Amino acid sequence: MSATEIDFYELLEVERTADEKTLKSAYRKLAMRYHPDRNPGDAEAEAKFKAVSQAYDCLKDPQKRAAYDRYGHAAFQQGMGGGNGGAHADFGDIGDIFETIFGNAFGGGGGRARPRRGADLRYDMEISLDDAFHGKDTQIEVEVSVACGTCQGTGAEPGTAKRGCNLCHGIGKVRAQQGLFVIEKPCPNCHGRGEVIEHPCKTCRGEGRVDEAQQLDVNIPPGVDNGTRIRLSGKGEAGPMGAPPGDLYIFLHIRKHAVFEREGTALFTRVPVSFTVAALGGSVEIPGMDGTPHEITIPAGIQSGKQLRKRGAGMPVLQGRGRGDMVVEIIVETPTKLSAKQKELLREFKETETGEECPESRGFFDKIKSAWTDLTE
Repeated sequence: MSATEIDFYELLEVERTADEKTLKSAYRKLAMRYHPDRNPGDAEAEAKFKAVSQAYDCLKDPQKRAAYDRYGHAAFQQGMGGGNGGAHADFGDIGDIFETIFGNAFGGGGGRARPRRGADLRYDMEISLDDAFHGKDTQIEVEVSVACGTCQGTGAEPGTAKRGCNLCHGIGKVRAQQGLFVIEKPCPNCHGRGEVIEHPCKTCRGEGRVDEAQQLDVNIPPGVDNGTRIRLSGKGEAGPMGAPPGDLYIFLHIRKHAVFEREGTALFTRVPVSFTVAALGGSVEIPGMDGTPHEITIPAGIQSGKQLRKRGAGMPVLQGRGRGDMVVEIIVETPTKLSAKQKELLREFKETETGEECPESRGFFDKIKSAWTDLTE
């Protein structure tokens, strides 16, 4: 079977929209199934193993995959794609498969160790709702591992150099045999680097990095919310022996506001009004987060719990245009301190009530009366 005769996606049994993780999972599953060591003497399985390896070798590379998606197999014929159409697999992936099949008896998969990227770091920052509304530029101080200034990250004492490892002869891996199988593993002497430091740097003790406090500038854009993550590329922990640094991720936490509660781009607040305003109607003025006063018109006869909306008076849309809404929940407040005059006026009002003024109350008591009548009949 030739991989050029069958669509690569069909070979790997995935959709053309499959992401990198899906591709790798499908490849590992098929490679384990058709691996020659699992199917000794089976020429068809060996051919299938080579075919899926070739397919994965193409699709795991973004440039090769783009060329294949556009031109198909022709992309790798007559030099069109510039890629190698031969059937081979990434050694790290094969090492993962061997480890899955045969266990970790030899300390993991083979292959020369690549420079280990520095660790990503997390920083939790608390900001106010006002900061989230307007955005802000600020500074943080973090203690991270940075490249050693004495040895420039090499780990070797200045004036000295690394030498090739005598055990693996600079390859970074050694072979060990288990029964019929020869397994490669990282060299225990140089830890897969292929080089040995005879004179470690005294400042960093051969690590190539030291801990140092750093002041970092952080830009917080308008509209951020709880859990928004800001990435500072290359500001994480430095990698060992001059390897690239990781990233710093800043997670934002917004403090509780005295007036507003936030839900997405909407700002919610509760506004108490007197029962006379609720009955007769009126208006209230609420200052927005931008300092602009927003007039909210209260219709006559409004009830507690009714929500009124002011369009465009909420939070900015993160990395977008426009703003959300301000939502005002009306709370009708019953007076607790009345003058004699006010009490007298209320008594006069009570004497003029017909029941039509509060239809919900009248309807409720009519239901109770009806239910009571049904029970007594």
